Amino acid sequence: MNLSDHPYLLSVLLGIIEGLTEFLPVSSTAHLRIVKPWLFDDPDILQDPYWKMYDVVIQLGAILAVVIYFRRRIRAFVGTFPRGESGDRTVFNHPLSLVMLAFVVTAGPTFLLSGIVSENLESLLIIGLSLLIGGVVMWVVDVVYSRPRRIHTESIERMGWLQAAWIGAIQVLAAVFPGVSRSMATIAAGQTAGLSRTAALEFSFFVSIPVMFTACGYDLLKTLTAGPGEPEYLEGGMTGHDWGVLATGFGVSFLVAWGVIAWFMAWVRRHGFVPFAIYRILLGGAVIAWASGAFDR
Repeated sequence: MNLSDHPYLLSVLLGIIEGLTEFLPVSSTAHLRIVKPWLFDDPDILQDPYWKMYDVVIQLGAILAVVIYFRRRIRAFVGTFPRGESGDRTVFNHPLSLVMLAFVVTAGPTFLLSGIVSENLESLLIIGLSLLIGGVVMWVVDVVYSRPRRIHTESIERMGWLQAAWIGAIQVLAAVFPGVSRSMATIAAGQTAGLSRTAALEFSFFVSIPVMFTACGYDLLKTLTAGPGEPEYLEGGMTGHDWGVLATGFGVSFLVAWGVIAWFMAWVRRHGFVPFAIYRILLGGAVIAWASGAFDR
């Protein structure tokens, strides 16, 4: 199915996919990589600088939804820094400090491994394996670490710096291996560090703000400042039509992500992550089969 002649419809579809999958532990990067060849019917589209930039912009829409949705919590964190709401926090273990610690632990190795990240993004086999293995890990972690005796941190206000550093370190896997899912990595890491499901999910949302804004902002800046001969160079520049397609995807991603955040928070309070693990395993198996050419026979 080639929607290249209908870019606004295409933008709506991609915005919906991004908004649905950015914060669910199923990997938005993997989903966009999988569906693009089907929607465009053109393998070269994966290397097109404009559509690479488009992926970045719609991710920013999803991240903005986190900022707006949690605006009161964010304002409370800023207003109580560094003592915290109960007056027992310090500059080293306040929620804002822990979010930034996780960000720093993630950002350094990810930047150094950026070349590997780009290579892995082109491999459907790696994406499929990451989805499948990540699904198995998520299933085991949720079953084992959701038991009451394993939980000793019910909210992010009670987290420590070792827990934040651990989550940041595991988050590197999501950056290096597309398909792992940043959300899955932070949630599973949080649970193994003793966080409740809700606390692990909330911290995943908060740490996504600096991580994704920095990563997306850096990629967007590279594209907009690239010169002739560089991979990110937009030949001919941006037209009003191009900006309109970008704005459509950004807006759709923002609205869908906002709804997903509200739904996911309510879901996690009553259920676990196993259904998402099963979905990952099934999708990962299908992608591995696709990468191996099983569907071409």
